[in-house]
Amino acid sequence: MTSEQIALVTGASRGLGRSAALALARHGVRVVVTYREHASGAADTVRAIRAAGGDALAMPLDITDIETFAEFADELVGQLRARWHTDKLDILVNNAGTGLLGSLTDVTARDFDTVVNTNFRGTFFLIQALVPVIPAGGRVINVSTSLTRHASPGTSVYSASKAAVEVLTRSLAIELGARGIRINAIAPGPSATDFNGGAMRDDAELRDTLAARTALGRVGNPDEIGDAIAALASADMRWVTAERVEVSGGSLI
Repeated sequence: MTSEQIALVTGASRGLGRSAALALARHGVRVVVTYREHASGAADTVRAIRAAGGDALAMPLDITDIETFAEFADELVGQLRARWHTDKLDILVNNAGTGLLGSLTDVTARDFDTVVNTNFRGTFFLIQALVPVIPAGGRVINVSTSLTRHASPGTSVYSASKAAVEVLTRSLAIELGARGIRINAIAPGPSATDFNGGAMRDDAELRDTLAARTALGRVGNPDEIGDAIAALASADMRWVTAERVEVSGGSLI
């Protein structure tokens, strides 16, 4: 990857999104950082990228509000032209999501809709909205979860929404491949992030329990997921599409 490349990372104000944005920037990619509520976090991500010698800008985007996507795409092109003198986006990382968890008896219809609309519906329609500005050679990376492979209590709706994203990834590989665009899914395993309120990051006992069931003997950290996303976006992986790449340190194998 070179400084001519531009990536958009959704939900990059914190967590895995921020790690992905920083990792891409370390590879010389200019980054559009999107956020829904955490404008200050997005600004921090932009500052960190610029402090390291890269370039980035932040844009608000609510992944659940698909009616705004056409306007967002137009605004994005305007920003790209004004700042980087291009109207093309090379890499789209669909990271923004929600992890509302609950048992069968506890999940409400509102919870269900929130998870599915954020993790699956929003991802689908954002790809649809931005594909026109992604040229041949472009890459789409969807963030999934290792929970599509193994089960954990209370994760049924979340895991199902991410399984849908993985099927979407494989299906769209045919359509996007015809345009010279490759699409893959990254499936992070247990990682010390702010997911689910930072439960794993802040709960040493939970980390130890999961680490004991992982081949490498520990949980992951956000930087390792970000590095994997940057690697999958690189030209070194140019013959890889329609794949699910798990980044879990051998969790629950």
